[in-house]
Amino acid sequence: MNSILSALVAALQSLFHPRMLALMLWPMLLSLVLWVTVAMVFWVDWVAGLTALVQASPVEQWVATGLFAILSHYLITFLLVMLLLPLIYVTALAITALFVMPMMVNHVAARACPELQRKQGGSTAGSVWNTLLALFLYCAGWVLALPLWLFSPFAIVLPVILSAYLNQRLFRYDALAEHASREEYQQIVERSSGKLYLLGAATGLLQFVPVLNLFSPIYIGLAFIHFCLAELGQLRRERDRSGTQGGEGALYPANSLTQ
Repeated sequence: MNSILSALVAALQSLFHPRMLALMLWPMLLSLVLWVTVAMVFWVDWVAGLTALVQASPVEQWVATGLFAILSHYLITFLLVMLLLPLIYVTALAITALFVMPMMVNHVAARACPELQRKQGGSTAGSVWNTLLALFLYCAGWVLALPLWLFSPFAIVLPVILSAYLNQRLFRYDALAEHASREEYQQIVERSSGKLYLLGAATGLLQFVPVLNLFSPIYIGLAFIHFCLAELGQLRRERDRSGTQGGEGALYPANSLTQ
């Protein structure tokens, strides 16, 4: 728990550096422009499709009568906006993981742990594959969990669980790609799995806080960088004390992400 709190505090301190402040908004703005453009092109089709879906459901007669018939169009529009908001947020996370993390890793490593050896096990292809797989599994989880939304306790817990998975899966690779070997990466994922998920859940709560969620992708990335580099440094100190040597090599091939 102390390592998680330390990472959160260190990330907050790093966030206010001028270089990080310059990066803070553009992933969210780019995601917003992307999805607004897509919505402008496909909005009519989306409304028609969602309307047809409602009309084919058991609530058709309830929606089509009285006041609900007048409000149904606005309700469908509201539902589409509510669906777009998490897409914008998740896309901003993906943009941060793919394009901003290398700069953030260099920034944090130069100040927090300049002595940490860089084994350069990661790759751009590995980062892309990791991001795509994380997004696919996250979306699949949302689809599979849809029936559970009917039960209010699950409706509260599920977003946090899915955000915890997405955050730790998206950012752990890029946080360690520059410094860790394949064996070191696997050891950190195995021994710190619970902490990674807990850090992912803690930072995932930021998406529900208005205004703060605009800045949260950069903060989340910084938190995982601080945490993962600290775990890597601890792993190497333990290895050195035990007299063993870790292996070298790529984190894992771009087509073999199974963790």
